[in-house]
Amino acid sequence: MIYFTSICSNYLPKAMALAESVKRHDPDGTFVLCLVEREAPQVALDFPHFDEVVLAKDAGWEDFDRFMFRHSIVEASTAVKPRFMIHLTERYPQARKFVYLDPDVLVYGPFTELDALLDQHSIVLAPHLLRPGNIDMEISSLAHGAYNLGFLAVSRADNSARFLQWWAERLFLYCYDDKSRGIFTDQKWIDLVPCFFDCHILKHHGYDFATWSLLGSELVETSSGYVANGDPLRFIHFSGLDSGTIDKAIGWWLTPANSATFVKLYAEYRALLEKHGQATLGKTPWSYATYADGRKIALQARVAYRNPELWDAVPRPFEAGDATFLPEGEAPAAVAAATEPPSILDRFMRSTREIGLGPTMAKAVRRITGGKAAR
Repeated sequence: MIYFTSICSNYLPKAMALAESVKRHDPDGTFVLCLVEREAPQVALDFPHFDEVVLAKDAGWEDFDRFMFRHSIVEASTAVKPRFMIHLTERYPQARKFVYLDPDVLVYGPFTELDALLDQHSIVLAPHLLRPGNIDMEISSLAHGAYNLGFLAVSRADNSARFLQWWAERLFLYCYDDKSRGIFTDQKWIDLVPCFFDCHILKHHGYDFATWSLLGSELVETSSGYVANGDPLRFIHFSGLDSGTIDKAIGWWLTPANSATFVKLYAEYRALLEKHGQATLGKTPWSYATYADGRKIALQARVAYRNPELWDAVPRPFEAGDATFLPEGEAPAAVAAATEPPSILDRFMRSTREIGLGPTMAKAVRRITGGKAAR
């Protein structure tokens, strides 16, 4: 299998830990790093578990700078995924199976089930949730997508080729964090995949075990390895580490009866990142964050450049400046909308993601009652 992840340089320690774990359980697999930077740092080129390091701009794009300028760092590292997967199918013409994993994934076992599934299906998706009950995460899935795009696998077929082309076309124009328009980077688009293409939904608790899996979970260590809710653990997606969400979720959704194994693995993962240079590499500045002269690019300028009329008018946006896109005294409609105060629904959804539905509802009641509600 061909594995890849897509990162900017500040995520190198995570990608190193991921590649190391992939090779431990699939030594014959190939791991390719897609790097969304202008140049590859030597530390990436020297890392033994990266079979190849390929700059995103070299993966078959036209006018890559015009595409990249429109995106924030998070949007950028997700927007390149389908085009890069297409590139891998061309780069490795003899390979049949391709797997994307987010950099903050760690593999704990061989992908035995996935390997067999890709013999029968050309697209394999993993849902965020496999059982009802965590209403906080059910609401989050409605906002961010039913399927988690920290994992996606395809095998070579006409069906998957058509899917990747469709997805690449959509992300070329609409890979933004713009939930008010029903878009959340690359992820929400995948809700449509079962409607348009033949695909398999992987309902296995050992794949994509993550913060959203914790409520009522049973993660245990056995003589043959780790087991998640009765299924062999294949990987944990440590999503929310940098934001502190994992630490909060441990308090919200784990109990003394079922927390020990996950807490142990989480501590080991953090130590592994430190071993790979998190303290220094994790602070690496993004090479697409500034103009050619070193000035920081304002988010409003990126949003303004999403207007296709500007693409030909300013073909080399990184050689321009904020004033090119944001003349003094003028604010394009897209920028004005992006800078409006968040709506009540936006604030409610953000609070739900940060502190959970119950505390959010309690806070809302206290505001309505002037703080007189029972605490």
